[in-house]
Amino acid sequence: MASAGRRKLAAVPYPLPKRALDKVVAATLLVLLSPMIALVLVAIVADMLVMRADRGPVFYREPRVSRGRTFALLKFRTLRSDTLARAGGHAGPLEHESANLTWSGRRFLKPWYLDELPQLFNVLRGDISLVGPRPWPPELVARQLANGRDYRNRIVAGLTGPAQVTKGSGQSYEDLDLQYVEACGSLGGWALVRYDIAIIRRTFAVMARGEGLNY
Repeated sequence: MASAGRRKLAAVPYPLPKRALDKVVAATLLVLLSPMIALVLVAIVADMLVMRADRGPVFYREPRVSRGRTFALLKFRTLRSDTLARAGGHAGPLEHESANLTWSGRRFLKPWYLDELPQLFNVLRGDISLVGPRPWPPELVARQLANGRDYRNRIVAGLTGPAQVTKGSGQSYEDLDLQYVEACGSLGGWALVRYDIAIIRRTFAVMARGEGLNY
């Protein structure tokens, strides 16, 4: 599978049924989860009022790549402002250390992946799909491309994907990403929708376990 990642891949289809699923599910989730999102916002603001070190913007935007295009990925901020200032455009590595996180980031945003909820707006905008390889920062995509692996420039990135629902399985993220790339190229539009729905269901199971800080 790793050798497949070194071959130049053709543009990966983004069929109409998958696009429709993205828009319908993202819009529905935003409506259904609006009370939860409101509670999250209240908790974040309360955290900032009590904890001086946690004060800063509620949202965080980070440049990421989807199908070769750079866009602003939207998240609830989980890093303390002093830590965020030295993130260098990629907060991910710093989020693995709980001492870098705000109280709200440590207690509920990261464990239950609630910091990712604003990315439903990215799905509605067409920046990303619900399912696909996670969007990487431009510098990491460039490094991967220099090593001959160009699939992130050829497929629409995803809010979740096989790599996210099989954490701890021992399989490499790249192999799991490439399996999904191959599925997108071989499955018809509606078959791909069924495949995506199965991954979305598994995503909710991972979120329900509250294991976001374990990885």
